[in-house]
Amino acid sequence: MRKEINRDILKLALPSILANITVPLVGMVDIAVAGHLTESGSAALIGGIAIGTNLFDLLYWNFAFLRATTGGLTAQAYGSGDRRRCADMLARGLSLALQISLILIAIQWLFLKFAFVFIDCTPQVQALAETYFRIRIWAAPATLGLMALKGWFIGMQDSVSSMAVDIVVNVVNIMGSIFLAMGLAGWNGLGYSGIAWGTVLAQYSGLAVAMLFVIIRYGELFKGLSFRDLREIMKSTDRKAFNRMNANLVVRSICFIIIYIGYTLISAAYGDLMLASASIMMKLLMLFSYFTDGFAYAGEAMTGRFIGARDHARLKATMRWVFIWSISIALLFIGVYYLAGVPMLKILSKDVEVVSACSQFLGWLLLMPAFGVIAFTWDGIYIGATATGYIRNTMIWSVVAFFIVWFLGRFFLVRCGADTDENCIHMLLAAYFAHLLARSVYQTIRYRKAIVIPDC
Repeated sequence: MRKEINRDILKLALPSILANITVPLVGMVDIAVAGHLTESGSAALIGGIAIGTNLFDLLYWNFAFLRATTGGLTAQAYGSGDRRRCADMLARGLSLALQISLILIAIQWLFLKFAFVFIDCTPQVQALAETYFRIRIWAAPATLGLMALKGWFIGMQDSVSSMAVDIVVNVVNIMGSIFLAMGLAGWNGLGYSGIAWGTVLAQYSGLAVAMLFVIIRYGELFKGLSFRDLREIMKSTDRKAFNRMNANLVVRSICFIIIYIGYTLISAAYGDLMLASASIMMKLLMLFSYFTDGFAYAGEAMTGRFIGARDHARLKATMRWVFIWSISIALLFIGVYYLAGVPMLKILSKDVEVVSACSQFLGWLLLMPAFGVIAFTWDGIYIGATATGYIRNTMIWSVVAFFIVWFLGRFFLVRCGADTDENCIHMLLAAYFAHLLARSVYQTIRYRKAIVIPDC
């Protein structure tokens, strides 16, 4: 059984890892393009990208349930052998994604006005962020649709299709952003706005490829499905489980938003240079998560599958070996961060001032694998088990941990007369790691009650 479990884990994880390798490259390329559009003063452009990206995090993290709920319920339907219910999950997810995206496009002006009541940044950075937002918002139908589709592919134990879609999205995004922003063969490009247009192009390209996979590989599941059936799907008994999971995951998403937007807003208060440094650090910190997420997705798919199949032995083996693989990746990344931290900084910006300011924070990179591996791996397993109530509670405690460390740390820096901009960013990073520790501890303590097989 061990060989079978490990084979299935690698079969699911490796394609996700290969796809995820391109994910951080997109954010890094966006920052790198912004950092190279001018010979000096790139901190404002990088800040505009950071704020603009976080505005979308503020929106889209609210709807991360489209991936998680669709994936968890589909995996359990797949494990139980109910293929029609698998099709129903995708139809429900895509229908909801379309409705939400149309609302987001309609309220974009109101959202921007509201957001910048709370965001403290320079007028130049605000103008750049608004430009980025007004362009990229038109990709909302594709972005939310892809969330549901990715979750569905994972639930169907099909990480290859998910990988292919992610690669298309990210490669088109990288190439499109570079070409549209910087031009080619005598064309000067669109400048800063080209970065956002590259993202729009990429999202719709990925949606087209994903739907093509659904038609070619799973067309049989949807034969005979009519609009009347869609209405019945939205009213079915599964709707209660779907809505309950969604409600819990919305709370989880709000907690993520509070932490990550709080991180950006706090760093923005210390000027464009510290904002750029904190933004680059976050990109480098999250590089690790894109690798370990491959095993988290494998844990999600297989946990849901074995819960659906009522297979307790394989469920336990899956959890054990997913953690072994994730921890191995963590050990590898400690070495990667130690050896490649400075070179990665120089790739992201040629602004000497930005590189110099960011260099003093590189030590935090070495802690990321140790603090993040348990939290990220448990997330996948809990989602596969549809234990979203525990996931919600995890994130509530992590928000408490983040702000306790930040406010207490800031208080002591002021009392000691050491509240320089650089020390405050160090304390902000400490608060971020406190939230990771809270997630790891809570989920480890609660997993015996959360990961259960009904009627087993």
